[in-house]
Amino acid sequence: MHEMSLAGGILRIVEDAAARERFGRVRCLALEAGVLAGVEVRALRFALEAIAPGTVLEGATIEIDEPPGSAWCMACSETVPIASRVDPCPRCGRHQLMPNGGTELKVRELIVHDA
Repeated sequence: MHEMSLAGGILRIVEDAAARERFGRVRCLALEAGVLAGVEVRALRFALEAIAPGTVLEGATIEIDEPPGSAWCMACSETVPIASRVDPCPRCGRHQLMPNGGTELKVRELIVHDA
């Protein structure tokens, strides 16, 4: 389950921000995990909740948005919506797609308590 590794990386990002910005705890952690990012959102949430005790994430609300996927169709020369990296273009049916949206996992927002 690579989501545990991802959760550890997210915790490091948040802890680095806490040290740099001098806040004590996170009240809300907002993430984006695009549908094409290869992240199982429920597993990521579980992993974050499992590693939170004793850290700046303890007691934090975790919000995870899942932006839809999109890709550039080389045949149509248009951006089209896709739900999977193996989907054909919904316009022309070809598989000449380059994903360009919904591929990222990122920390979108931190709402924090003062130190």
